[in-house]
Amino acid sequence: MRSSVTDMTSHQSHGEQLLEINGVELCVEPFGDRAAPAIVLVAGAAASMLWWDAELCEQIAARGRHVIRYDHRDTGRSTCYPTGQPAYSFNDLTLDVLGIQDALGIERAHVVCQSMFGGSGLILGVDHPDRVASLTFVSTSTGADDLPPPRDLAMPAEPDSSDAAAVVEYVVAGAMAFAGGSPYFDEAAIRALVERDVARARNYASTLVNHYAIEPDGPARGGFGDIAAPTLVVHGDHDPFLPLPHGEALRDAIPGAELLVLKGAGHDLPRPVWDDFVSALVRHTAGARP
Repeated sequence: MRSSVTDMTSHQSHGEQLLEINGVELCVEPFGDRAAPAIVLVAGAAASMLWWDAELCEQIAARGRHVIRYDHRDTGRSTCYPTGQPAYSFNDLTLDVLGIQDALGIERAHVVCQSMFGGSGLILGVDHPDRVASLTFVSTSTGADDLPPPRDLAMPAEPDSSDAAAVVEYVVAGAMAFAGGSPYFDEAAIRALVERDVARARNYASTLVNHYAIEPDGPARGGFGDIAAPTLVVHGDHDPFLPLPHGEALRDAIPGAELLVLKGAGHDLPRPVWDDFVSALVRHTAGARP
């Protein structure tokens, strides 16, 4: 195991750590008191840890939580595979969450899964319930056939991956489309994030395509109705990719699940909804219903 850690105040970052997990190298960044209840943030497809904003992580940590964000394989500083040739499965990415918990000495964690990797939350909740204290699904879906399809998303043509400026423009345009016309979309902030993300990645061409080249897995047994962990569903009412009925269907599919609708949010967590999200997440991970 190799690590580089800089301890700061109790609710700030402890620094990025490169950890050997499940035969690969994953970049992990913890925030806050290591003795506090742990929350592992699982970003969506093609998203590095940067898409869980550091200030958002600090706000959660300041409310008495040990927050962990990390780079999926093929994002950020984690192990990268040739473009279009991911040598791993969806289940491997899910097991990376448990590997991070093992590496950090966390027996049970509150797991927050976003978008495509809501599927990881399903696998963890059904196949590994002893490792999950609670689940939170952000901007995700049951995938049922009768749910409304995505609205038309104005996406530009895929860029030349060797042209960093064109890649930045492409990802910013995608983020704007997925915001669904939200009044909270902050193009300048997203552009700064994407520029950092592209510069930081081992191979951003692989970031853009490799997660979409794997087949989603399900649990070895059961489905959403078999999740026993306390569950919070979070969904934006402007989400154009998975419209709000997807979040409502997910709430209805999981016994006892609660739904938090983020007014004005799209398929993301813009800064103006952080107060509502953090408050609900803190209550949820304390065992009280939001």
